[in-house]
Amino acid sequence: MTLRRARKLALALPVAATVAVAACSSSGSSSSSSAPASSSTGSSSASSSSGAGSSTTGTAGLKTGLKVFVIPKNLGNSYFTTADSANSGGAISALNALGETGTETSGTSATPASQIPALQAAISKGANALIVSATDPTALCPTLQSAMHRGITVITYDSDAPTCRSMFINQASTAQIGTSEVDVLAKEIGDSGQVAIVSAAASATNQNAWIGYMKQELKKYPKMTLVSTVYGNDDPTTATQVTQGLLQQYPDLKGIISPTTVGIAAAAGVLDSAKYRGKVALTGLGTPNELKKYVSDGTVKQFELWNPADLGYLAGYAAVELASGKITGASGQSFTAGKLGSYTVGAGNTVLLGPPYVFSSSNIAQFSF
Repeated sequence: MTLRRARKLALALPVAATVAVAACSSSGSSSSSSAPASSSTGSSSASSSSGAGSSTTGTAGLKTGLKVFVIPKNLGNSYFTTADSANSGGAISALNALGETGTETSGTSATPASQIPALQAAISKGANALIVSATDPTALCPTLQSAMHRGITVITYDSDAPTCRSMFINQASTAQIGTSEVDVLAKEIGDSGQVAIVSAAASATNQNAWIGYMKQELKKYPKMTLVSTVYGNDDPTTATQVTQGLLQQYPDLKGIISPTTVGIAAAAGVLDSAKYRGKVALTGLGTPNELKKYVSDGTVKQFELWNPADLGYLAGYAAVELASGKITGASGQSFTAGKLGSYTVGAGNTVLLGPPYVFSSSNIAQFSF
């Protein structure tokens, strides 16, 4: 990780661990933040991309007054609270800075059945752009394609739906995330022993891609055996139960990888006892605030993540660039994302935030998110 990225992580603001607004409909709750539109530099106004409202052209040729809906996998997930919130410097912070109206909304569980009504509601409310973390790579596509046919900009972040969006904001190299987590665990357990994976949902695009690279990387360690992959569905109770099940089914288990912030926190809670601490290693993707206690007492030695607020912030800028017609999402195009600087669109219409960062007892006190 570059020093510039590390400094950005160190400056991340603390945010609440859960969304405070209770669900009030099948599409879940939503939070909205609207910034005053910046003054137009031209005399003519441009109509919104969906035709449902109007926008003006501000500085750098970007439209202002756009209705942008940020739709994470689910509400009440601290990872997405950080990625989306104005307070954390996430997606809605970027949208505010650009003079747009940003609204976070989704269902209360990380499933297509919960997320699709939120997408449909956003479309019906005149969205100009959708920023979506896909709960499934294909199940959302009829709804997202319908939005695109209406002229609504659709980008994904965190978890992709490759065939029904214009651009994907990827938190880190898929291969790098998968391989590095195996390498971290291998070092902790001496390259030998039974290991398991506690994933999120079985349909989650990002989880499955990372796990694919984990399995490839495990071939480098012939004495390590992947005995099971279980799914906690990004629900603390379910993740706790499946972790307990692993320990009962595999009493000789040496290590667990959980590439989900909900899953790793739940697994750490299970392992945080004299029976397992120091005997079953745990790594994966987590947030510093949720895992500081477990790093301090030795339950977790190392884990990885990126700054989720930066991921959301980048997605916010990318959505406005696309909705304004400044870029199309084609490979090789570049744009500037405020405080994060310049980014270039890569293969597959993907923008890469940066490499994952390793947290441990030597550095975790520097971070608060």
